[in-house]
Amino acid sequence: MTSSDRRGPRQVPPPQGSNPRPAGHYTRFIPREELSGFSNWTPDAFVGLADEAEPLPTGLRRTPPAPVEPPPAAPPPNTLVGPSEEDWLQRVQDARQQGYQDGYRDGLEALDAARRQHLQQVTAQFAGLAAAFEEQMAALEQRMADAVTATALTLARQVVRSELSQRPELVRQVAQEAIGAVVLSARHLRLRLHPDDLALVAADDGELLRSREVQLQPDPGLQRGGCVVESDLGRVDARIAQRWAQAVAVFGAELPLQDDPAGAAETA
Repeated sequence: MTSSDRRGPRQVPPPQGSNPRPAGHYTRFIPREELSGFSNWTPDAFVGLADEAEPLPTGLRRTPPAPVEPPPAAPPPNTLVGPSEEDWLQRVQDARQQGYQDGYRDGLEALDAARRQHLQQVTAQFAGLAAAFEEQMAALEQRMADAVTATALTLARQVVRSELSQRPELVRQVAQEAIGAVVLSARHLRLRLHPDDLALVAADDGELLRSREVQLQPDPGLQRGGCVVESDLGRVDARIAQRWAQAVAVFGAELPLQDDPAGAAETA
């Protein structure tokens, strides 16, 4: 650039007939023909001017500014990193192992519950069978006891019948036991017997009959082998059928001494 460039643009008079009023800079367009000593500006137009300028004294030289360090780069944002393939495989393996253990435990619990339930069912069945068996055994024992009792009573009845027919003198002992059962303060004792037994008792001159002043009275309504003692204080029933019924009642059975009900009827 020349010295004319440093003086500024040349002033051009306004055209004739225009407003004589002064105008400021850049109030009109300046044609290219009116300009001289110029050149186009480029970014490197000032390169070399600093070298042509006179150097400054040492004391006035400016220290070049220190280079500015760029700010540190911002840390990258936290990025979520997914599990790797090995992690996925390990997770799958752990899940499979955990599932196996859970299934094995649940299977054992289910098996134990089924075993307990089956054991309870079997125990209940055995308990029912045992109860039924005990009930049947009790019924069988009762039937056997009844059968044994009936057999024993039947044999005893046969023995009593045989004794009465073969040993009619036993009526004396029966009469003495009946008179001995009457209290000593009783008076007016009367002994009723079958007519056939009366002769056997009358033939005996027992001390008991004489001391108690017992009056003998025949009674055809009584069976042989038994008697009835009456007094002013009460009576003693020593009929053989009555004594037999009392003995049979101890066993909870009913077995008449005579098979014929008509023949078994006696007067009281």
